Amino acid sequence: MSFDTPAGTRGTRQPSGWAFRQLNKLMARRIRRKGGGTFMGFNALILTTVGRKSGAERTTPVGWFPGPDGSYLIVASAAGATGNPAWYYNLAAHPDQVRIEVDGRTIAVTAEQLHGTEREQAWRQITTTASRFASYQDKTDRELPIIRLTPRSGQDGP
Repeated sequence: MSFDTPAGTRGTRQPSGWAFRQLNKLMARRIRRKGGGTFMGFNALILTTVGRKSGAERTTPVGWFPGPDGSYLIVASAAGATGNPAWYYNLAAHPDQVRIEVDGRTIAVTAEQLHGTEREQAWRQITTTASRFASYQDKTDRELPIIRLTPRSGQDGP
């Protein structure tokens, strides 16, 4: 499946700037120190992508939800912003050059955007577990992308 969610025409301002980068670094350190953890009421992992333009590795803490068959589900919500987060475009450019750090382990994964019935089922699961995502969706007119991260062969899931 393709990564094909365009930016919307309305939404909140996308989190950015020096303070946001520092918060992400702090959160990533906390996740690594505790070997996993929760953030704002849901499980958190560290997503490592390859920059679509720079080719440099980028790390971002994100919330995750258990997917089928040992996969991890993440939402490119950007807190309901008009545009998708930068890591979404990095995943689109390099879906098989992705790693996650979760539960004290580093796992090589392949990223795939969900569509249709698969997305609808995952969305129900996510919004039942963390209702804040439904409020993020209400803030923007773009459909929030749901990404399935599937461990590559020889890697274990949740």
